[in-house]
Amino acid sequence: MTDILSGFPRVELGFSPTPLEPLDRLSELLGGPRIWIKRDDCTGLATGGNKTRKLEFLMGDAKAQGANTVITFGAVQSNHARQTAAACAKLGLECHLILSRRVNWRHAEYETSGNVLLDRLLGAHVHGTEPANVETLSRALIDDLSRKGRTCYVVPTGGSNAIGAMGYMRCASEIVEQAGALGFRPEVIVHATSSGGTQAGLVAGLAAEKQECRVFGINVYDRDHARLERRITRLVLDTFERTRRLTNTSAQVQIVHDFLGE
Repeated sequence: MTDILSGFPRVELGFSPTPLEPLDRLSELLGGPRIWIKRDDCTGLATGGNKTRKLEFLMGDAKAQGANTVITFGAVQSNHARQTAAACAKLGLECHLILSRRVNWRHAEYETSGNVLLDRLLGAHVHGTEPANVETLSRALIDDLSRKGRTCYVVPTGGSNAIGAMGYMRCASEIVEQAGALGFRPEVIVHATSSGGTQAGLVAGLAAEKQECRVFGINVYDRDHARLERRITRLVLDTFERTRRLTNTSAQVQIVHDFLGE
């Protein structure tokens, strides 16, 4: 994996490898199977989370392109936005967050506390809007910043493009190495899926490691099941293409939709 990703710029933002921890009592309660948890809540960037791995490659790319301003998107309480704000603060980049009101909850504290408070403490410029206005606002913001001489780098929602997915290619390699040292081979990886970068990276990374391990994404956002499947399948193929060293484009994207909703 190292040689596949070595040609892509990356900055150190998180603590890795994160622990791979056995959930013995849960396995016992369920009567099997053997369950382990990959503790990517411990990545360490402004309380951690999975976006940190993606941002290592995205921020590396931003710096390689000479950007001094980063723009990204998310819901009001976006974990991705919070970690992006922290990455920018660490690297000395100006950060703009376009946060859309995608949750039907208008309490004042929802828009000022939690991740939004951390965003502001980390120095990010927060732009709140309705979902229908995101594209218009982003275009206007980029135009305005460009006129002011800023060099902008746009990070997609969730950091989910082929560059961001490389963070989870790297994580897949980490899992395989840790599991091998612990004496087992993972057969199934289960995770939450929405914007798709984590799943695409894991699928591509396991293919690069020649591991026969199924990856199940649990849909946590998109009610249009077919659209989500198309998006993640396209992202897997984009990741294969971007890394150039991979030729396995037949990897299946497996998504479980049963748990989405109230």
